[in-house]
Amino acid sequence: MYNRIVCLTEEPTEILYRIGEEDRIVGISGFTVRPPRARKEKPKVSAFLTAKIDRILELEPDLALGFSDIQADIAAQLIRRGVEVHIFNHRSVTGILRTVRAVAALAGSPGKGERLATELEAGLDRIRERAAALPRRPRVYFEEWYDPLISGIRWVSELIELAGGEDCFPEHRDAPLAKDRIIADPGEVVRRAPDVIIGSWCGRKFRPERVAARDGWAAIPAVAHGRLHEIKSALILQPGPAALTDGVEAIQRIVSDWAHASAATRTTAPPTS
Repeated sequence: MYNRIVCLTEEPTEILYRIGEEDRIVGISGFTVRPPRARKEKPKVSAFLTAKIDRILELEPDLALGFSDIQADIAAQLIRRGVEVHIFNHRSVTGILRTVRAVAALAGSPGKGERLATELEAGLDRIRERAAALPRRPRVYFEEWYDPLISGIRWVSELIELAGGEDCFPEHRDAPLAKDRIIADPGEVVRRAPDVIIGSWCGRKFRPERVAARDGWAAIPAVAHGRLHEIKSALILQPGPAALTDGVEAIQRIVSDWAHASAATRTTAPPTS
């Protein structure tokens, strides 16, 4: 059991607060927004690519938690200074649930982690049931970045499909790094004709008017019918509880609105001769 934990990314912070073990946290990422009170209560000791190593050492942590190979250099610096480090590297819904259980276990509360994971799984089951009742499934293009175009990571793709949509670029989902999810030809998005476009520009404000103005994109059904939506990156691009609650619920609202509007249009359209 670890009692002084530094969270180098947001998701372990959210997990520990969700299970009532926030007193173990002694430092957090400066990008943390969930829960909001964490920013007021905990010192900010890292970004995503950098960390205040000396400040972390002053806090005398017995464990640092991080995410992905991108934080390998931070992890190495801390390990050389005698800090135990656990870097999670999950990219799927199953991985998020596994991480919830693992973080709770490291905090000495496996039962709390199991309860939270079970609660999250039950929420996903409700989303799946609602999706099964939709009259139609839209083609969804999820854009994680705009220059170059980058499609959604695996857990995003999985949540789109769970919520009742069809990911336009499912072949990219298993690529763990953003550089391997680049859409080299923007015309390929036009050819795949998404019904819905969701933007989450990794900390930047999504600009639907810029998307609509891209060469040839006026022909995309999502653009032609004004179906361009933003989901804040804190809700969907962090591989933690938020993606499995607020993130997937936001996707389902977008998908459901399209499905019912599309069904209504087909019902009321005049017959063709």
